[in-house]
Amino acid sequence: MTVISDPLRATTGPGRRHLDVGGLTLEAGGSLPEVRVAYETWGRLNAARDNAILVEHALTGDSHVAGPAGAGHPTPGWWDGLIGPGRPLDTNRFLVVASNVLGGCQGTTGPASADPDGRPWGSRFPYVTVRDQVEVEARLADALGVERWAAVLGGSMGGMRALEWAVTHPDRVEACIVLASGAYATAEQIAWCQPQLLAIRQDPRFRGGDYYGHPVGPDAGLGLARRIAHVTYRSEHELAERFGRHPQGEEQPLGGGGRFAVESYLDHHADKLARRFDANSYLVLTEAMNSHDVGRGRGGWQAALERVTARLTVACVDSDRLYPPRLSDEIATAPAAVGPAHRVRSDYGHDGFLIEIGQVGQILREALGEVSPSSRRAR
Repeated sequence: MTVISDPLRATTGPGRRHLDVGGLTLEAGGSLPEVRVAYETWGRLNAARDNAILVEHALTGDSHVAGPAGAGHPTPGWWDGLIGPGRPLDTNRFLVVASNVLGGCQGTTGPASADPDGRPWGSRFPYVTVRDQVEVEARLADALGVERWAAVLGGSMGGMRALEWAVTHPDRVEACIVLASGAYATAEQIAWCQPQLLAIRQDPRFRGGDYYGHPVGPDAGLGLARRIAHVTYRSEHELAERFGRHPQGEEQPLGGGGRFAVESYLDHHADKLARRFDANSYLVLTEAMNSHDVGRGRGGWQAALERVTARLTVACVDSDRLYPPRLSDEIATAPAAVGPAHRVRSDYGHDGFLIEIGQVGQILREALGEVSPSSRRAR
C-alpha cells in the first residue's frame, strides 16, 4: 500500500483527496492490481486519533457529503447541514471522513478507471461485494492512522457498509449508526434491481460495457434504471399528493402526446443522473448491494449480529417501501443495539433518510453523545 506523507493534507482537487491502497483480492474471486480511493474530510484528527467518524454514502452518492457545488462536485453535499461546528456531526469534536466507494465513478477505482495498461476497465471490471468495499475503507483508515472509528454511519447502501464494518471489524468501531437499511438484501430488493440492470445492459449503446471513447453511452438505459429505482425511493402517498393525475404544464397526456407531471418528474431525475454518473458503476454498485448479507459464511444474520460490540443505533423511515421498518427492527435485535429502531416520520419514503435532516440529526446527536473522544488536538 502506498501511504502519502500526510493523507489528511495532500489534496488533488477542491476538498477531494486521493490515496493508493494497493492491490486487492476480491471475495468472489479475481483481483484488482491497484486501488485508488477518493475521500474528503472535515474537522481535525486529535492527538489520540480516536475522534474520527466515517460517513458512508448511498448508491449514487459520493464523498461530497457537505459543501457547495463546484469543480468536481456538480451538486452540493448530499447531507449538507449535518457536518460542521455545533452540527450533529460536530467538527469541533470529530474528524469526519467520507470516501467514494470501490466501483464508483467519483475518484475511487471503478469501471471507468484506467487499468495498468491505461485502458478503461469497462467490461473487465470484476464483481465486488460490500465486504470488498469495507476492506478498501479499512485500508484508508490505516493510512489515516485511525485504528478505531469513533463511529461509522450511513443510510441505504451506506448502512450496509456501516453494519458490515461493525460485524467484520468489531474492535475498530466504537459506535455504529444504520439508517434505512437491512442486514441482508431481500428478494424484493433484488427483484427491483433486476430490471434496472437489464435496462442498462440491453441499451444498444452499452456495447457490452465498453462504451468509453464513444460519443454516446448507454444514457437511455441508465435513465430507465433511475426511473425504476426512483419510484421505490418515494412513497405512494407523496407521489399522489404531489402529482396526482395532473398534466405537465399545458401538455395533454390523453391523446395529445404530452406527459403526466409525475412522468416529467421521473424524466428529470433520469436526465440528471445520466449527466453525472457512469452506467457501469451503477451496475457494479447495484450488484454489490445484491451481495449484501452480513450472515454469509457466519451462520446467518442473527449470529453475525452477535459479533457486534459497537454501540448500535438503528433507524428506519416509517413510509419506506424499499427498506421497510421490519428490516431495521431485525438489526435492532442485536445484543449491542442500544434500543428499538428509531422511526423517522416522513411522507417521502426511503429518501426520508436524506430529506428529514432535523429528525436524522437528532438521532445522530443522541448516538454520538455517548461517544467520548479525547480532547487533545493533533495540530
